[in-house]
Amino acid sequence: MTVKTNLMIAAATSLFIATGATAQTAAPTAPRTAAPAAPQTAMPATPTTPAAPGTAVAPQQSGAPVAPTAAATTTIAAALPTLPNRATLAKLVTAAKLQATLAGPGPYTLFAPSDEAFTRLPAGALDTLLKPESAPTLATIIKYHVVAGALTADQLKARITAGGGKATLTTLAGQPLIAGLGPNGNIELTDTAGIKSYVDTADIKETNGVVHLTNGMSVPKLG
Repeated sequence: MTVKTNLMIAAATSLFIATGATAQTAAPTAPRTAAPAAPQTAMPATPTTPAAPGTAVAPQQSGAPVAPTAAATTTIAAALPTLPNRATLAKLVTAAKLQATLAGPGPYTLFAPSDEAFTRLPAGALDTLLKPESAPTLATIIKYHVVAGALTADQLKARITAGGGKATLTTLAGQPLIAGLGPNGNIELTDTAGIKSYVDTADIKETNGVVHLTNGMSVPKLG
């Protein structure tokens, strides 16, 4: 990576920390959980004519069997392009050459920033990160949003409670991401720069882990 590219990334990160923190601290009104597939509604039993006295009658079924909740059928990598407002993240994962990682067995927990979160980067910063020579730095940023293990919102909240109000998550970037609870009960993430983001939709389950949609980008230490 060239000195010029390093300086551009460092400058972009510094500006992001300086200007983006305020915009990323607003918690959503209330946390949401990804809805599972709706089960079939049981049909009422068809009424029958009473049998004559002394005639054996087969027991009636109470209704059609209820279909189980649909299981996840794709990996995190395959699901990313289909998630709402996550096109930028999907493009960054490709540029960072992390599709194979997020398609692997894992399991993983991905905190997925919205497209809007990346618009808070300074002008030109995203283009710089998308350059081939920036791939190692971009990979560090993306890995900072990934934790080993499939952690549901309830499991994260249990860790937060056990930790006295916060839980330290070790990301694939090797740097800690601090989880806590926001003012509306949302899971709150605090990065190495003290910038906060919030989970606004939790528990999108895939075959190799779980995705939580967040309203902000988390920044690791770079360089």
